[in-house]
Amino acid sequence: MSAHAEWRRRHPDGRFTDWLRERSEPDWSAAVGHRFVRELADGSLEEAAFRRYLVQDYAFIETLVTVVGFAVARAPSMAAKKRLAGFLAVLTSDENDYFQRAFEAVRAGPAERTHPALAPVTEILRALMLEAAEAGSYADVLSVMVPAEWVYLTWGSAHAEAAPSQLHYKEWIELHAVPEFAAFVDWLRAELDGLDAEMPAEVRHRIEDRFRRVTALEVAFFDQAYD
Repeated sequence: MSAHAEWRRRHPDGRFTDWLRERSEPDWSAAVGHRFVRELADGSLEEAAFRRYLVQDYAFIETLVTVVGFAVARAPSMAAKKRLAGFLAVLTSDENDYFQRAFEAVRAGPAERTHPALAPVTEILRALMLEAAEAGSYADVLSVMVPAEWVYLTWGSAHAEAAPSQLHYKEWIELHAVPEFAAFVDWLRAELDGLDAEMPAEVRHRIEDRFRRVTALEVAFFDQAYD
């Protein structure tokens, strides 16, 4: 019996994405409980570390916008396309506006904002996301989007009441703890959950592998802020 079938036997009403999250341990717990997010929440994170993170994450966000565009194209229904297009609008408006304000707060120059030197982890994460989006199915795109967004919702929700003195720290937490973001991530999970029953074993293995790799890279992405 496969690991997935055994899990299904023990959790007949369990969500496929819960199985994927369990399979990504210990990296999942390392990501959502990372030193970076704890220091962000209590305000002890050094600004230099946040600046390094911010520059790399903005480069990643540009890639994410492309990936979501592929998700819109791959989505099987107009309702799903509309939901994903709404998220795309948030990334290119509210979230982009946050980055511009935060760049000012950390005194990041024009070159850092638009042509940063990419860290190795950033390059690997971008390549993985794009490969899944360009060559894969709807399930493949979701397999990289779900962990990327769910990790942020999890640590953001855990620190929703945090009040660091740095406004750009506080706002970054709030962006990932608002009910609208929580509802979108749950919807993303449900989209991937719904594909599990008809998913061939080899596809499920590929989805699991991508989910786990993205989760591990989220840990490394936080780590590199301290380099």
